[in-house]
Amino acid sequence: MRRRMINSTLAVVLVVISVFGLSLVLVETRTIENSAQESVDSEAVRLISVVENRLVAGEPVAAKALRRQIGAHRYARIEVRGQAPIELGAKPSGKAIRSVQTGANGEKVTVEESHSSVGQEIGRTLLVILAVALLAVLAAVVLAIRQAGRLTAPLTDLAETAERLGSGDPRPRHRRYGVPELDRVADVLDSSAERIARMLTAERRLAADASHQLRTPLTALSMRLEEIIATDETETVKEEAAIALGQVERLTDVVQRLLTNSRDPKTGSAVAFDLDEVVKQQIEEWRPAYRGEGRAVSRSGAPGLRAVGTPGAVAQVLATLIENSLMHGDGNVNLHTRVTGNQVVVEVTDQGAGVPPDLGSRVFERTVSGRNSTGLGLAVARDLAEADGGRLELLQQRPPVFALFLGREVEEG
Repeated sequence: MRRRMINSTLAVVLVVISVFGLSLVLVETRTIENSAQESVDSEAVRLISVVENRLVAGEPVAAKALRRQIGAHRYARIEVRGQAPIELGAKPSGKAIRSVQTGANGEKVTVEESHSSVGQEIGRTLLVILAVALLAVLAAVVLAIRQAGRLTAPLTDLAETAERLGSGDPRPRHRRYGVPELDRVADVLDSSAERIARMLTAERRLAADASHQLRTPLTALSMRLEEIIATDETETVKEEAAIALGQVERLTDVVQRLLTNSRDPKTGSAVAFDLDEVVKQQIEEWRPAYRGEGRAVSRSGAPGLRAVGTPGAVAQVLATLIENSLMHGDGNVNLHTRVTGNQVVVEVTDQGAGVPPDLGSRVFERTVSGRNSTGLGLAVARDLAEADGGRLELLQQRPPVFALFLGREVEEG
């Protein structure tokens, strides 16, 4: 493209120089020829005037007296009645510029100049025009190279930016080039890069959230199936299978919620529900796992509370807190329910060492973990709580007390 821009610029310049150069040559040639003719005419008029004045004064018309009246490189022939013609200078050979003047008494003066002198003058003028044209071409070459570099370098840079976007590097470059059209393209590429970066971040976040949120119910479902395999009692198998089916339904709810959050993370589907039922269901699901570790999970506090939220999301938040206590805590785990103002609270606590002092509230940040885990669980749980207008907080670091705050159902009447 750089070469094409230089060639096109030079082509335009050469066309312009050719048109104006030829016009200038024609005009200058005509001007020089006219000027030479006028000079010869003027000399002929002056010479005939001198001859007439000498005749009137009775002076002789001789070559010696008139020799200084003719210019160098010119020829003059003077014809006077009653005497032989007088010739001054050398008669030019070939093409000549001629002027003939006749006096009142019949005298005649002819002045000639070789056309070669005019040709030499025209040649010198052509050399000057050609030199100016060459300088113009050189200047055009320099300007074309600079202009091509000024335009092709940004285009090359923009092509590299587009290639980076295509290769999965969505970082905007924020470069501008002082050319409105190119700056507009750069703006569009930067905007596209930012959109792609947001989309990639959302996709990565969805993948991470999905892997984490699905792991907890799948783990619980796996433990329930192990219970079924381990027993030979039909009633126990039926009971465990019914619980497993409930877990599958909740797993389906988790998947649906993940898809909904991928479109709008702040979208909730809050309804009034029985909090005791969700707490009981979570305790039943995690009891076998705690029993296997020689630990226990229990509940306490005010019964019969009705909260406002999404039951599946609340169950997922509680499952995350219970699983964290199983993995990182120690001793028995307790789920305590209480009422504060127009909110109901579920507190999850264990008897372990709690949250390290250097983490504190940062424990809810993504990728922040003090126990070599992914650092996603509490961050995802907080997002789930906030989607329905609730909140998840760390009330106490040692022993750890995590509290899920939910809206309380207002009784009409």
